[in-house]
Amino acid sequence: MRLFLREQLPLLAVYIAQLLIVTLVYRLDGGSSVNVSLYAAVLSTCLLIAYLAARYLSNRSFYERMESTPSSLEDSGGPSQSSPLADSLRRLLAHQFRLYKNDLHSYRHKLEEHVHFINQWVHGMKTPLSVIHLIIQDKDGPPFTAIGDELDRLKKGLDTVLYSARLDTFEHDFYVERLELTKLVRSVTSEQKRLFIRNRVFPVIEMESAISVASDEKWLSFVLTQLITNAVRYTVETGKNIVFRGYLQEGNLPVLEIRDEGVGIPQGDLPRVFDPYFTGVNGRSFQESTGMGLYLVKQICGKLGHEVTISSEVGVGTTVRICFRDTGQLTIV
Repeated sequence: MRLFLREQLPLLAVYIAQLLIVTLVYRLDGGSSVNVSLYAAVLSTCLLIAYLAARYLSNRSFYERMESTPSSLEDSGGPSQSSPLADSLRRLLAHQFRLYKNDLHSYRHKLEEHVHFINQWVHGMKTPLSVIHLIIQDKDGPPFTAIGDELDRLKKGLDTVLYSARLDTFEHDFYVERLELTKLVRSVTSEQKRLFIRNRVFPVIEMESAISVASDEKWLSFVLTQLITNAVRYTVETGKNIVFRGYLQEGNLPVLEIRDEGVGIPQGDLPRVFDPYFTGVNGRSFQESTGMGLYLVKQICGKLGHEVTISSEVGVGTTVRICFRDTGQLTIV
């Protein structure tokens, strides 16, 4: 109704102006009295009101549809009313919807091709890395150790590219199952033993009891790898520990806590550490920072139904907590 009244405001203004002009002309001409002019104005106004009422009733669903907000794409069609204006709007929206669906389909097709290309490229790059790793695994000496370290960095970089590309198609690539938290943490820390040894930092695993969580092993392992890489990278002093503590909080909800003794994160940077490409103050001191690690951790945990939080104190260390909750949207197999 409000939209209809706003649309008719110019007509009402023209009508009032026309009524005043006609009345003034008649008065100046001396052809009629005031009562006759008022009578003519009332009749004319009644005719206008009848016209507006008929106009509104015949297009009421059109104006109601224009004032409502669609809740989905399928609900974005035109009004069901049969009138020239409603029919034109319905045809226009249907045409726009088809164009939008075609563009969306094209975009999805390009995205799938891009992900497929990234998958093939990453796997293609991993093959020579594995060959080089096999060649040097029995070799001793600083050059071979340095080559091994660079191979680890390349492998993690390729994994980051691979998982970033797959993030948009996460729903097609996850497998939820019951995982024993201690076993998973030991497996991931064992895979990163070269990183721990190279930086002379020691993993400490503290589990209150046998805790099982519902999650995807591959994605969760990638999350832990990212957190371990960050924890080790920002622990500049040797002989420090990275503590993996698992416990049950109120409501028997499992929590995994990763606590390092590194440089810590300034309080001003904490609200933005999960933003993509944000490196903050520490990123200017540590050249390897990309700002994508914690962003991927947040995104993946969100898709897995886990909550991730972070707290830190400069000079003391950083603690990341993964709360395994809200698995109702996932199917446990």
